[in-house]
Amino acid sequence: MTDNFVTDEQWRAITENDASCDGKFIYAVKTTGIFCRPSCKSRPPKRENAAVFAGPEAALAAGYRPCKRCKPGGLRLPDEEWIAVVTEYISAHYKENLNLHLLAEQSHGSPYHLHRTFKKVTGMTPVQYIQGVRMEQARKSLRSSSLPVSAVAESVGIPNVPYFITLFKRMNGTTPAEYKAAHASSQTEGGV
Repeated sequence: MTDNFVTDEQWRAITENDASCDGKFIYAVKTTGIFCRPSCKSRPPKRENAAVFAGPEAALAAGYRPCKRCKPGGLRLPDEEWIAVVTEYISAHYKENLNLHLLAEQSHGSPYHLHRTFKKVTGMTPVQYIQGVRMEQARKSLRSSSLPVSAVAESVGIPNVPYFITLFKRMNGTTPAEYKAAHASSQTEGGV
């Protein structure tokens, strides 16, 4: 069995967390790069994003990583690799409404374990990391576009403009408008 179409029987086992199918096949999720036992309590993927394998070795050979929750084949994803999966997800989805429960669900772990492990590996909480990614994108946008502050806030996933301004000032020492003005004047001075 290789990376192939998921049969109706396999799909039923995945969606119903059927432990009697453990050992018969492993399923992988193309969008997360993680593989699980059929009995895994993680949210089932979209059927078109699922692939089946005979066992953990085949899933590993295809480039998938073991789930932190169900530990298929007794394998466990090292903490650093697990957190790398989470940070990649944050980088790709920072514009969306992200929270600890969603990140844990996407990375097949518990919110408590994810929070603790994320802080141990990165030195910051997932929320602090998300804020950092959003602020970096906001700084880039403020330097390179003519968007108003409210549009920049929305574009980085913070629709509450007063909160965005407060967070930006706390993390950068200046308001977004002051930051934009300072960079606009340095660009015109440098371009003349």
